[in-house]
Amino acid sequence: MSRHSVDMDTVVGYVLLVGVLASLALLAAGLVWRWSSTGTARFDYDLAGTTVFQLLAVDVRQVAAGAWRPRLLVNLGLAALLLTPYTRVLASMVYFALVERDRKYVAFTAFVLFTLTYSLFLR
Repeated sequence: MSRHSVDMDTVVGYVLLVGVLASLALLAAGLVWRWSSTGTARFDYDLAGTTVFQLLAVDVRQVAAGAWRPRLLVNLGLAALLLTPYTRVLASMVYFALVERDRKYVAFTAFVLFTLTYSLFLR
């Protein structure tokens, strides 16, 4: 195994670890906040056909207006979980472009990144 492949494995491992732990912390904080303020940790969601951008847009507007809610933390946790594989693919593409200088893998990961971008943000 080459030195570069070990470095890539380390980068991918950290991206996945940080993404999942950040998501877990945000979800747990939002659920605890909701439970402590209402006595229930239940949220009513309708996420069918919602993109990550749409998921966060309403909450960002409410935070800008000074309205903090437990749902914001839960939505940020969901967004972190959804964006973790996106960040992993982006890191892979940058790695293949700058370290490995392998155009074939850059093209493959760029295609995957485009597909993820479309499904997460534009759909």
